[in-house]
Amino acid sequence: MTGRVTLVGGGPGAIDLLTVRAVRALADADVVLVDRLAPHEELAALAPRAEIVDVGKAPGHHAVPQGEIEALIVRYAASGAHVVRLKGGDPYVLGRGGEEVLACQAAGIPVEVVPGVTSAIAVPGAAGIPVTHRAVSRLFTVVSGHAPLGDDELAHLAGLGGTIVVLMGIGTLPSLVAGLARHGLPPEHPVAIVERGFSPEQRTTVGTLADIVATAARARVVSPAVVVVGEVVRLAHDGDAAADELMARAAVLSVIA
Repeated sequence: MTGRVTLVGGGPGAIDLLTVRAVRALADADVVLVDRLAPHEELAALAPRAEIVDVGKAPGHHAVPQGEIEALIVRYAASGAHVVRLKGGDPYVLGRGGEEVLACQAAGIPVEVVPGVTSAIAVPGAAGIPVTHRAVSRLFTVVSGHAPLGDDELAHLAGLGGTIVVLMGIGTLPSLVAGLARHGLPPEHPVAIVERGFSPEQRTTVGTLADIVATAARARVVSPAVVVVGEVVRLAHDGDAAADELMARAAVLSVIA
């Protein structure tokens, strides 16, 4: 007897950011395939009947390849199980949820998608950075940074204006900032990196296009982190000292330029 699949967006990792629908799906699950950045705290209590299978990926290390994850989802569901695929953020925001839905549909498995709180908006917000703000930014663009962007993509981003939010972008940060500067963004343009959003270890590193790579290296910034490029960074309330330092550096760079 064929089971079913629920793709659940788990948000940026905090258990209390799960939606009510997500909690209900977990409570009814027979199997939970969980990502590294999905909420793990109290997962056994949230899914008391379920077998929990860790299929998490770390940067540069995919212990369970995506194709194998899709095969596991289909195999468990084909045996009659209710499979919850618990993902970080939202399944459709750089989460490969579309691929997993297609795999289920190809196998004739009923599938539902439960939206999640995306880290692209929530993690900057946790650091006091709104991705849009009246008279500052009326648009934002979410970009995957797992691989360097091409020159055409960088030129397009630099010309859009607004806020640029980069997920999985710590490894490609040098090429990103160099490319944006090459295509016209000024050296004093603000940049923030928010690490481990919504955890007790959350930390924000603030700089400009001219110095963020060196600043991040000194701070030993690591993934998971969200990179925010744009004037909205100046609105951050995550420490007055950081904001004051950014403004001072931007003023110096403006004089030099």
